[in-house]
Amino acid sequence: MSTVVALGSGDDLDGFALAGARVVTATTESAITEVWRELDRDVGLVILSADAARVLATILDDRPDVLTVVMP
Repeated sequence: MSTVVALGSGDDLDGFALAGARVVTATTESAITEVWRELDRDVGLVILSADAARVLATILDDRPDVLTVVMP
């Protein structure tokens, strides 16, 4: 079974924990990038805050096995 991760900053991600997602709060560009690079192999979906999506835009293709969605 795949794991769902919510990544970024802000309180908007906290609600995803109620649905079983692992919420990872990262507020700096380096922290966001580090979390992305160290995702477990069982992660199948990452819900990104808008800031996290901006930071990761150039390296999202490094993990073609992971689906991503960006919060508005």
